[in-house]
Amino acid sequence: MRSGHLAASTAVVAHRPFPMRWLILILAALTLSLPARASASDVEVQTTWRLLDYIAVDYSGAVSDGRVTSAAEYAEMTEFAGQVETRVRALAPTSAKADLLRRSGTLRNAIAAKVPPATVAEQSRALAAALLAAYPVPLAPSSPPDLTPAAALYAQNCAACHGAGGDGHGPDAAKLDPPPIAFTDKARADQRSLFGLYQVISQGLDGTAMQSFAALPEADRWALAFYAGQLAYPEAAARDGERLWRGDAALRAKYPNLAALVGVTPAALAADVGPDKAAALTAYLRRQPDAVTMRVDGSLALPRERLDQSMAAYRAGDRKAAADLALSAYLDGFEPVEPVLAARDAALMARIEGAMAKLRAAIGQGRPASEVEAANRALASLFTEAEAALAPERASSASSFLGAFGVLLREGLEALLIVVAMIAFLKKTERPEVLGFVHGGWIAALAAGVATWFVATYFISVSGASRELTEGFGSLFAAIILLTVGIWMHGKSNAEAWQRYVKAKVTAALSRQSGWFLFLLSFVVVYREVFETILFYAALWGEGNGVAMLAGAGAATALLALIAWIMLRFSARLPITQFFSWSSILIAILAVVLAGKGIAGLQEAGILGVMPLANIPRIEFLGLFPTTETVLAQAATIVVLVAGFWYSGRSAATARSSGSPAE
Repeated sequence: MRSGHLAASTAVVAHRPFPMRWLILILAALTLSLPARASASDVEVQTTWRLLDYIAVDYSGAVSDGRVTSAAEYAEMTEFAGQVETRVRALAPTSAKADLLRRSGTLRNAIAAKVPPATVAEQSRALAAALLAAYPVPLAPSSPPDLTPAAALYAQNCAACHGAGGDGHGPDAAKLDPPPIAFTDKARADQRSLFGLYQVISQGLDGTAMQSFAALPEADRWALAFYAGQLAYPEAAARDGERLWRGDAALRAKYPNLAALVGVTPAALAADVGPDKAAALTAYLRRQPDAVTMRVDGSLALPRERLDQSMAAYRAGDRKAAADLALSAYLDGFEPVEPVLAARDAALMARIEGAMAKLRAAIGQGRPASEVEAANRALASLFTEAEAALAPERASSASSFLGAFGVLLREGLEALLIVVAMIAFLKKTERPEVLGFVHGGWIAALAAGVATWFVATYFISVSGASRELTEGFGSLFAAIILLTVGIWMHGKSNAEAWQRYVKAKVTAALSRQSGWFLFLLSFVVVYREVFETILFYAALWGEGNGVAMLAGAGAATALLALIAWIMLRFSARLPITQFFSWSSILIAILAVVLAGKGIAGLQEAGILGVMPLANIPRIEFLGLFPTTETVLAQAATIVVLVAGFWYSGRSAATARSSGSPAE
């Protein structure tokens, strides 16, 4: 295997949600993000990057002082430079493609002129970085690889050529030309990224005996890359690296995520922190990659990184890539820390979300680069505030208690109001046998929430897109239903022959499989809130104040139970017409709130665009967000409610004059 250096710039494919049928939308809360299979275009970009990586590392073995020192290596460099230019020409058109072609031609001419290796390495890496900015592709595993089977995989697939210890002297090595590389060669290993190793393992290397191992599962290929990448760094250095990692926050900041771990070479790290620390950190993290994801220091390096890449793509004229990266900054970078930040500083979280929306809107509208840069700088300043709020020392028993209490009370209140309204309605209409469907719905929602926590904890992580889709579609579904029910109840509140109507119409209506509809509505509205609460609580639990968090949850549960009891007692004492009058108003308000929240969720998931409004406050509890789309959705809901109330009132008046109850 041959490999090398990945430039510091990395990119990812942003989440691309897709339309779903109504039934799937209702159950979409259980949909979790899965790693996407690389497309053909992704493979082409990765292959081109791999060739550039190889040129950057191995050109020094072909040319020195303007002379060819290895004819075979030089011929290979010339061939690879030509392949890079050909592959770039074949990529899909973008505004950056002309610059990439110019750079690839410059690189080919530089190799033909036998310029110094440092120049070729610089040009190769600059072209690789520009390539990834123009064509973002997945560069890192979705989660830390399991290295348990790595040694056995290496012995089975690699040892025959590269040697059992990675010294390049396996039983078959003597037959190979060029010979297999030695993974224990630290000078070469320092120039070798894990992503580069993974690429060679996945695709093989033309002109050598290194075959593709694409038939192996992706997880096994990453495990092999990590195993081979650690052989030049001894176990003793790994122990030093662990002490450095745990004790130095500045060093942890060098590896904010898996993309940085697999993309940055030890040589690049050594230039920043020194060779000894770089070697120790490399030895540790390539043996313990999960240390990178178990971060508790509140770093927002990932969203900063994505936004920098987005800005670079925007300057290059690629608005689509810029928009995808900006969306990834929010969904992949900010969403994971949002629950903790919301518990510690909800106002700051709202400001960041608003600033994110403004940045994405500026990119989507093609605003001048200076305006986009200003929005980026504003976000960077807010991130600094957020990192201070997220610092471990800010975690306390009091903050955990208040966070758990506030989250459950806020998320549970909406669901409680709707479920209690359904229960009160069934009691008022003397249909206790249908209550089981309502109770079954919210109990099933709680069970589904526990299942979500289990799956998200032990199998796959919940993506930011999945979270926003669940909230968005769940809110819209509930809003549409409540809109209809509110108008219907308003009409019934004005009916003089109500008791006769209840017996003749409502009883019959509830017998036509309405129970399952009530089950579904109860499930959706409760699961939507449970899903959100699960994510908040999982983040709070990681702070280590479990007792305080449980106490906060218990206090919020007690308060919600008290509110439910008061509402049921109050509704029981109300005359039926007053009950329906008050209930219709409450349901109408909730419909307006959920309409705003639903549209906001779809905006944050990247399904809908964002047009900010400057003079509209952000009041999340009321579903009011400073965007044109959310305000229009709420305004439309209010118009429908007013029209529906007027029509139902007129129908009720007509019914009174004719002596029959309104339908």
